Amino acid sequence: MSFSCCKFYKELYWGASVENRPVVKWKLKMGRGKQGMYCLIKPEGGSNQLEIMNCSYLKQKYYRYHPAYIYGIAGSREEAMDLLLRISQEASIAGMDGRLLDYLMSKEA
Repeated sequence: MSFSCCKFYKELYWGASVENRPVVKWKLKMGRGKQGMYCLIKPEGGSNQLEIMNCSYLKQKYYRYHPAYIYGIAGSREEAMDLLLRISQEASIAGMDGRLLDYLMSKEA
């Protein structure tokens, strides 16, 4: 059975401490992420923000059937917060204050 626990944003944001990025992506896709790694994901609700999630949650069976959409991968929670701040600042410069998902989707188009 082939499944994927997540999907990735085209221009994925990476934390500086994340090494061997292709292997990290593969492990996350298979639900085998490292305990200390964090992902910026699209929330399930109607929010226009991002959520920070420990990648170990991708091991849950739920994500086999409802893949998480990942916008960023960080080596620690603090690094994930830095990525979130970076995205927020980019959105603000683009005139999309507080509309992070709208900003990211406009970049992907």
